[in-house]
Formats: sequence, structure tokens, C-alpha cells
Amino acid sequence: MELDAAKMIGAGLAAIGMIGAGIGVGNIWSSLIATVGRNPAAKADVELYGWIGFAVTEAIALFALVVALIVLFV
Repeated sequence: MELDAAKMIGAGLAAIGMIGAGIGVGNIWSSLIATVGRNPAAKADVELYGWIGFAVTEAIALFALVVALIVLFV
């Protein structure tokens, strides 16, 4: 197998982590919306945790993207 083909396959496998991050972000927001729907008075308490969860999950996606780009171009 050529080196370029191996790099493409490796970058594609590293980018799979972004799929999981997308699913995680959807789960975070759906849980937040369901929680606020059940108890609107708790919005101020749970909204911060929703944003923190979103930021951490997006950071994982960015790490996966960086790894994919490193595999591809280095």
C-alpha cells in the first residue's frame, strides 16, 4: 500500500471521533431541552452545565480533527 493511501485511511479513521462528538452534542441539547420542559424553574441551574458539556464535547471533536489533519499532512 502506498504511503498516501495509508495517510488517507488513517485520517478518515481519526475523523470518526467527530461523528461521536456530533451525537454527544445532540444528546446534551436534547437532555437540556427536556429538563427545562419538565421544570422551567431549573433553567438557570442546568443551563451552565449544558454549555460546559457542549464545550467539552466540541473540544473532543476539535481534537479528533487535529489528529486527522496531523496524520494527513505530517
